[in-house]
Amino acid sequence: METNEITRRAASGWPFVVLEVVVVLLSLVMFMLTSKSTEDTGGFVLFWWGVFFAGLALVMVRGFFVTQPNIAVVLVFFGRYQGTVRENGFFWTNPLYSRQTISLRIRNLDSDVLKVNDAAGNPVEIAAVINWRVFDTANALFNVQAYESFVDIQTETAVRHVASAYPYENYVDDGLSLRGNADEVTETLQHELQDRLRVAGVAVLDTRLRRLAYAPEIAGEMLKRQQASAVVAARRLIVEGAVGMVDQALRMLSNQEIVELDEGHKASMVSNLLVVLCSDRGAQPVINSSSVT
Repeated sequence: METNEITRRAASGWPFVVLEVVVVLLSLVMFMLTSKSTEDTGGFVLFWWGVFFAGLALVMVRGFFVTQPNIAVVLVFFGRYQGTVRENGFFWTNPLYSRQTISLRIRNLDSDVLKVNDAAGNPVEIAAVINWRVFDTANALFNVQAYESFVDIQTETAVRHVASAYPYENYVDDGLSLRGNADEVTETLQHELQDRLRVAGVAVLDTRLRRLAYAPEIAGEMLKRQQASAVVAARRLIVEGAVGMVDQALRMLSNQEIVELDEGHKASMVSNLLVVLCSDRGAQPVINSSSVT
């Protein structure tokens, strides 16, 4: 059964300070009168009145408490939740209430570096930074055993789950990947964390990936794969550009009637131009000369 927060207003502590002083003075007066009393019965009664006022003063002292900004005080009366004081200041409440202080300030959680298999089965190292705060003090204290440890464990679980749901890099299609879609991945992580931590009264304010890399045992091989993919992409771009340039050259020769080429010469020209344009080395011109007889 979930316990939701009830906001409670506590009484100002200053009037009770005056009352506390009055009770202490009454106790002192009773003890002084006891020492001056000549009657045994009267002195006995005055003594116990003094003890009563002294005990009352001690009990009343337990009711005073101070709350700082962004600090809440949870009140419990013999196991029953009575409410939460969120106002900052000097207050007094029932001395029989047990009080527990809980911070409402924003906190940072820097998760450990985790080794997880991504969606493609490759081991990757991943870590995240989470900004969170308590928004429901009753849920934080009464719905989970220890809400700070709960946040740590659920963060690790969510990071592992999200990392295993995406490949580190997507070589097949245009789907999401950990490396190429960091914003979408962190948004998914934040939503999943919020779903997990809502029961503890915790709000996830921001999520960022702090570390994302292949595990050391496969980092070298994956680097070669990335380099090969880059080379293939560059070659594809070069070929597309070369084909366009060859097509434009043939069209210009035909339209301007500079020279008439049959199919065989066109094929030879296309081959030579593609070699020149697609080669990763400088072209070496060759002069074709024939003897005249």
